[in-house]
Amino acid sequence: MQLLLASSSRYRRQQLAQLGIPFDWASPDIDETPYVDETIDAYVQRLAEQKALAMAAQYPQHWIIGSDQACSLNGAVVSKPENHDNARQQLLASAGKTIRFSTGIALWHQGKTSSAVEHFDVQFRALSAEEIEDYLRLEQPYDCAGSFKVEGLGIHLFEALHGRDINSLIGLPLIRLCDLMRAAGLNPLQLAARHR
Repeated sequence: MQLLLASSSRYRRQQLAQLGIPFDWASPDIDETPYVDETIDAYVQRLAEQKALAMAAQYPQHWIIGSDQACSLNGAVVSKPENHDNARQQLLASAGKTIRFSTGIALWHQGKTSSAVEHFDVQFRALSAEEIEDYLRLEQPYDCAGSFKVEGLGIHLFEALHGRDINSLIGLPLIRLCDLMRAAGLNPLQLAARHR
């Protein structure tokens, strides 16, 4: 059984390694432009499926994992900030509010694709401008949607976290991935045991 992660994200590679199953990875080249009137859930599910399918011709024997994520506040997409000023504005807008992460996950093998969307809500504390500046100076999460790293100092920013799988916040919902694998006839725990 050969597994491929259709992603160039180092965060997703680190996450998938947690399952203990050897895998390859490659970066898919797809158009990520949203369709007109496409919902956030439809968007991330479509992109997850397209990422997996984009690698199918090159890796026809692999089980291919695609994933994509969007973060939203009051129904509007919150992108990766890319710089300090944008990150500060995102955190100021999120302070005292709840933002939602929608993560699409897809598993492709020999022409069959199964996919799903996982949700995870992050409830922010009321944050002062000074706290936001301190956090950004320390962590610099400029490549992260929402402008925080839950696996790092971002935990200081939250009042509560709500969802099935905290891995969804980082970009790869491992619990749902394991569900998809089992539904397709793979037992991820047994696969991990074979490679120990």
